[in-house]
Amino acid sequence: MPIILKTRREIEMMRRAGQIGCEILAAMRQAVRIGVTTFELNEIGREMLASRGAIGMSKNYPSYTPGEGYPAETCVSINEEVVHGIPSPRQLKEGDIVTLDLALRFDGYCADTATTVPVGRVSDKVNKLLNVTRDTLAIGIKQIKPGRKWTDIARLMQYNVESNGFNVVREFVGHGVGRSMHEDPKVPNFVTAEQLKGDFKLRAGMTFAVEPMVVIGRRDVHQLPDGWTIVTEDGLPAAHFEHTIAVTDAGADILTDGRAPWGL
Repeated sequence: MPIILKTRREIEMMRRAGQIGCEILAAMRQAVRIGVTTFELNEIGREMLASRGAIGMSKNYPSYTPGEGYPAETCVSINEEVVHGIPSPRQLKEGDIVTLDLALRFDGYCADTATTVPVGRVSDKVNKLLNVTRDTLAIGIKQIKPGRKWTDIARLMQYNVESNGFNVVREFVGHGVGRSMHEDPKVPNFVTAEQLKGDFKLRAGMTFAVEPMVVIGRRDVHQLPDGWTIVTEDGLPAAHFEHTIAVTDAGADILTDGRAPWGL
């Protein structure tokens, strides 16, 4: 499908959704502590979405199994859980890391954002993982400008991850965002022959989510029997940072930045 370019008005509508997402993730992040459950974190998101008249796009998102949509408003993933962790009574403990991932729609427009948060003190290796993943997102965003090929940017992101001894998950990539949570183009954080075939040049008016998912060990992942949670094969931790971006003549406009403490 063709890439949908957004008008200035549409970008501002997406910014409104993005600011709501920023506020909700900031509140969820602030609530992260030893002993809190991932269900309780999701409840913060659910209540704030409702109070602002926004819709969590993960709720009831269709799965490969008919009639079994995603059961919560946010995704909350711990340690080796890369993405799509289902909120539950599981409690966070010292040394964990937890990824908070929120996609929402407000007044007809969507935004998508994520951050990974340490619980208490974490190991030096895990702290490096968080810093490298956050920096990889920053590298991608700072390289955005009209006329650039996306694979040139993705190559820099991949190099930053791998030169620091980590790996990029390849089963999940960024994506266009607009009136729908998932639009074209696909926005990978790595380069392969297949990605080169699907390459695109950046144009003002493009809006998409950039979301590196980085792992300490091997990049291989699999899905748990719950039909949603994606975990690393080797059980080592993963981190995930994400912003929704608009491409402008001046470069990247971060629509989910605002007061986010994990911002660039």
